[in-house]
Amino acid sequence: MQVNVSTRHGELSDAAKQKIIDKVEKLGKFIERVSRIDVTVDLEKADVPSVDIIVATELKKEFQASYSSGELYGCIDQIIDKIQQQMKKFKEKLTDHR
Repeated sequence: MQVNVSTRHGELSDAAKQKIIDKVEKLGKFIERVSRIDVTVDLEKADVPSVDIIVATELKKEFQASYSSGELYGCIDQIIDKIQQQMKKFKEKLTDHR
């Protein structure tokens, strides 16, 4: 699984990038065939950072979510919850079709 963390309008420290990567890599346990995760952090408004995540799978399905909040790690937690819900719903559709 390839994880890309990029920023717009600013820079993140290496520790912050690593923390984001560690949190995002846990998404692989919901769907086994995750090929790529792109995380974009927009720091244009320093007090309200915005985070976008795109998760690409080998099943030709992309999951996408964005969130902005007053705290960067709060954004990451909320956006991971959104992506997890999308993945669970998709997996239920795959397993429940009869």
